[in-house]
Parts: sequence; structure tokens; C-alpha cells
Amino acid sequence: MTNGRRLTFEVFRFNPEDPDTPPRLDTFEIDEQPYMSLYIALNAIREQHDPSLMFDFACRSAICGSCGMLVNGRPALACKTLTSSLPETVRLAPLPVFKLVGDLSVDTGVWFRDMVERTEGWIKAKEAFDPEALEERMDDDVAQEIYESDRCIECGCCIAACGVANIDDQFLGAAGLNRISRFALDPRDARDDSDWFDIVATERGVFGCIGLMACDDMCPKELPLREHYAWLRRRALRNAG
Repeated sequence: MTNGRRLTFEVFRFNPEDPDTPPRLDTFEIDEQPYMSLYIALNAIREQHDPSLMFDFACRSAICGSCGMLVNGRPALACKTLTSSLPETVRLAPLPVFKLVGDLSVDTGVWFRDMVERTEGWIKAKEAFDPEALEERMDDDVAQEIYESDRCIECGCCIAACGVANIDDQFLGAAGLNRISRFALDPRDARDDSDWFDIVATERGVFGCIGLMACDDMCPKELPLREHYAWLRRRALRNAG
């Protein structure tokens, strides 16, 4: 059963391992099905037209962050995007900034690993772990703020949407600043504002942002990225004074 629409997909194609074949757009047509997501549509294209089409997926539930791509020029998750919300012609391209694996598939892991290493995005404990000690209690409001940052699935949509990240691959972007705010909030972390200053208060930190806030608009998990950015900026300015 279909809902009557015939969808046309214009899909970016390029294999970096075959550099002699130039990038191109391939066109595919499929019948739209009720409640069809882009993930389902791409699988239909691969099954019905071209099994060599490369794209990433794992969970199909907007949890793994694997299926990020440009959908008519806007970063989105294929599994979360319903074709019913799109026009009959859909253009798909890989996320910019990240290393291209092929077609719609990118390697976000290289970028995120570098970001985590530069920001030292892990708990720096105030004292050695004691397995016999009682669990340390945390204020509920603080725990909720940390949880909000931890909901990031590292899909890369915010980075792909960022004008600065597209021209400077060392810019931390919303994902990096979100990670910093997560540990700056954590009372278990031994670092204070002065420890974060050299990372945050630079042109590749909060002062590199040009204020478009496309990251906040494009986050598929609707994280409060704008609030985290503003909070870190205030702390950086306070520490500079």
C-alpha cells in the first residue's frame, strides 16, 4: 500500500578509493510507503536499484548517531526523518567537515576522538577511587544538567551545520563545548575555571563562534547547546577578569 507519491532521490556518489571517478549525483525513484523514514528509503534504493550505495546505520532509533547526512542541504538523521516531511525530490549528501568514507558515509570518529583528546573530556578525579567507599551523592538539579549534556549521540549534525567548523577543523564547535560543559558542571571533577580557560577562551573555543547557532537548530536530540555555550562564555569572561 502506498500513499500515492513517487519520490525522486538525488544522491551524492563518490568513492575516495577510486579517485579517478569524479563525484556525481545519481537519481533514483521509489514509491513512498506509509511512515517511511529516509533510512527505509535508502535501504529500498540499495535493494531495488544499487547495492553499492554506501551509508551508515546501526540502531534505527536516533541513538547511535551513525546515519547523519545532508537532507536538502540540512544536517539530519536518516532514521528520524520521515519522507512525508519532505518534498517529492530529495537531495542527499554526506556531512561536511568529517572524513568521507564513500557516498553518504563519513567517519565522525576521527573528529570526535581528536576533540576528546584536546579537551581531555573525561573525569579527572579529586582523589583515588575507593571501591569500598559509599557512593558520592549529587544534587538532583546538577545531575539533570549533566544528563542533558550526556545525551549527545555524537552524530556530527551540529558540527556539519557550523559555519566556523566548516572552515576550521580545529574549532571545538557545539559538540566540543557541550562536552566541556558536562565535565565543568561535574562536582566530581578536580578542574576549575582556570584549568579550562586555555581551551575554552580562544578563537577555537567560545570566542570563535560567530553566533549563527545553526548547531542549536540542527541538533536531532534538541540539546540546550545555546545555553551551554552562553554558560561557558560567561565563565571564561569572568575568569579573564
